[in-house]
Amino acid sequence: MRRELLTFILAVSGFCFTVSAQQRYIDLFNGKDLNGWYIFLKGKGVNSDPNNVFTVKNGNIVISGEEFGCITTNEEFENYKLTVEFKWGNRTFSPREDRARDSGILLHSVGEDGGSDGTWMHSIECQMIEGGTGDIIVVGDGSDNFEVTTTVSGETTQGSHYFHPGGEAATFNGGRINWYGRDPEWKDTKGFRGVSDVENPLGEWNRIECYVNGDNLLIYLNGKLVNRAYNVKPHKGKIQIQSEGAELFVRKVHLTRLN
Repeated sequence: MRRELLTFILAVSGFCFTVSAQQRYIDLFNGKDLNGWYIFLKGKGVNSDPNNVFTVKNGNIVISGEEFGCITTNEEFENYKLTVEFKWGNRTFSPREDRARDSGILLHSVGEDGGSDGTWMHSIECQMIEGGTGDIIVVGDGSDNFEVTTTVSGETTQGSHYFHPGGEAATFNGGRINWYGRDPEWKDTKGFRGVSDVENPLGEWNRIECYVNGDNLLIYLNGKLVNRAYNVKPHKGKIQIQSEGAELFVRKVHLTRLN
C-alpha cells in the first residue's frame, strides 16, 4: 500500500489534524515513577502489585507480563496525539509463554476497572502483538456504545477484516480490524514476523502514534499509517497500557492536545 495513496484518501476523507498555538504537551511518563497512573491487576484490584508487574527502571516502564492487568491514567483525555515508544523483552508467561508477545494501548477507557473480563475497562484498543501491532480491537460490551467504522477489504483472516482505504465502509461493535499488512498466515506463536511487518525486530524500539480528533482515530507505527477508524464511540476516556503475558519496556508516553 503506497503512502501517496493513503495521503490522498485521508485528505479527501477529511482526516485533517491541526495543532493550535495554544497546544499543550504532556509527558504522561516522567521517567522516574508512575505518577499520574494507577495499577489494576485481575483478581487483585487497584494498586495491589506484590509481584511488581509494573515497575520503573533505568528510565523505562517495565511491564513483566507475569499477570494480566494494566496501568491506567488518572485523567480522561480527548482530542490528542499519543506517542508511545516500546520494545519487547525476552520473558513470557503462562498462558502465553509460547504465543505471540502481546500487549496493547486501550484508548477511550470508560466505566469500571475490570469491566471487561475482570481485567480491562471497556475501551477501543490499539493492539500491540507480534505481527499485529496496529490492529484495532473494540473492547466493548456488545452495545453500540463501543463501536468504530472503517473501510475494509473483502478479505478476512481468522474472521477479522483488514483496513483498506479504498474498501467498503463497515461498522463494528466488537472484534478486531486488522492493520492493512497483517500476514494472512499469521499464527499465535512466539516470535512471529509477517512478510510485510512494520514493527521492528525483537529488542528494537518501536513508535506508535495514535491521532484522536473528535470521533476519528489514526494509528501510525514507525512512521507508517497502518489503521484508521471514524465514528469512534466513545471518543474520550482514560488511557491504559496492558500487561498480557509478555515483558514490555516503555520509554516514552507523550500526549499532545489537538484542536
